[in-house]
Amino acid sequence: MIVEDDPVVLESLVSFFKLNESITVLKTFTSAEDFLSWTESGEATQFILLLDIQLPGITGVQALPKIKTFLPALDVIILTTFEETDMIFKALSAGACSYVSKRSSLQRIKEAVEVVADGGSYMSPAIARKIADYYAPKKNNQLTARQLEIVKGIVNGKSYKMIATDLFISLDTVRSHIKNIYNTLEINSKAELIRKSYDNEL
Repeated sequence: MIVEDDPVVLESLVSFFKLNESITVLKTFTSAEDFLSWTESGEATQFILLLDIQLPGITGVQALPKIKTFLPALDVIILTTFEETDMIFKALSAGACSYVSKRSSLQRIKEAVEVVADGGSYMSPAIARKIADYYAPKKNNQLTARQLEIVKGIVNGKSYKMIATDLFISLDTVRSHIKNIYNTLEINSKAELIRKSYDNEL
């Protein structure tokens, strides 16, 4: 089943799936509200749902928890133009099993449906890369050469004043660098900074 409000996209999907004997489009909807009303009617059968995110009224992500309440075992494939990391995680957290970009070819979308039908999960290559990058260790070059010098001084037990003297910069400049280092590494203390240094995470 497909929930998609763009008539061009919907027609393209339906026409393409009609050419494939392995996939049957059971029903289509143009809003999450219409689909939810249908699920509440108790007519639901076993199927896979292609769900757009940017829908009029209730968005796909907002509808997902409600959909999963009525159909907890339903496999939902998000089909969307949104490729931002936070939107991806929102959709997956809300119950989607796959996330496919509308930039994908129709063949790729068909592949996603087949993978999910076989019990798997599918991500467009660009989406998969975003998720991998999010969980990947921080790159070694995320701090500047100057910031690394300041970190070295801190790890060696030097005070901010001593570091300023060694590097021929002002104390305020050292403090500014420290603030930027904490922001870049997403930490809040000297202890965390030292630990990251010892763990080679800088």
